[in-house]
Amino acid sequence: MAIRERDPHTGHMTIGHEWNGITELNRPVPTPVWWFLGAAALFSVVFWVLMPAWPLGDTYTRGLLGVDQRTTVVQKLAEAEQQQAGWRRRIAAADFAEIEADEALMRVVRGAGSALFGDNCSACHGAAGRGGPGYPSLVDDAWLWGGAPESIAETLRVGVNAPHPDTRVSEMPAFGHDQILDREAILQVAAYVRSLAEPVSAAASHSQAVAAGKEIFAANCAACHGDNGQGNSDAGAPNLSDSFWLYGGDPQTVFRTIFYGRKGHMPAWEHRLAELERKILALYIRDLRSWPEGARR
Repeated sequence: MAIRERDPHTGHMTIGHEWNGITELNRPVPTPVWWFLGAAALFSVVFWVLMPAWPLGDTYTRGLLGVDQRTTVVQKLAEAEQQQAGWRRRIAAADFAEIEADEALMRVVRGAGSALFGDNCSACHGAAGRGGPGYPSLVDDAWLWGGAPESIAETLRVGVNAPHPDTRVSEMPAFGHDQILDREAILQVAAYVRSLAEPVSAAASHSQAVAAGKEIFAANCAACHGDNGQGNSDAGAPNLSDSFWLYGGDPQTVFRTIFYGRKGHMPAWEHRLAELERKILALYIRDLRSWPEGARR
């Protein structure tokens, strides 16, 4: 058994442990520590009495202060709704042009629209609205059904190729897969389509194919895309003479588009978002084009 002895320098007893000539003192716990532990214990008892704390089956002790986080959240939501009621009424009552001319309302649109866009649209169109292959960019001037806020709001309401009875409908036939055109004809019309956006380079390198493709285009494609390939917003047919490509403008992608056809899809948001939310979202999307590149998030 270890022998305890008094340390001659401090006057404290040792606990009998020794390691390499070093002994451990049996010093008492400092008084401030006891005070701290006592205060913590007292605080715990007071907290248990005043605040919700102990589970009791399917309920819990409510505490003398009656604090209820559910009630607090409901109150805060009600306060937020009351604070937003003013600008909500103004946006609901004004037309799109009036809202766009009111910078104060547009600041509200940018704030509320950013949250709506992030929650509902950014998964497909990207956080900055730039889109990607098969998902249109919302920051350029290429709009299948028009880029006015009224048109955007209607597209949001009914969707594209969606189950909604008024949905926008846009479907391109599979000219190769369904044997409407043979491979050579598809190559020729693809060359012509590319020449519409790049008239100098494409026509110079494939002049014969472009000439033949123009005739095929007139017979098979002009009904939707127009005689000059400038599109038709009533039919949702894209403009083929600009530099904006939904799926890509390289020769292979254009060929695949003609061969297999395209049929995009966008949900109808009428039953997912309220009319006011769709209005704010349409204004926000319209406003994205005016943002500096670095400001788009």
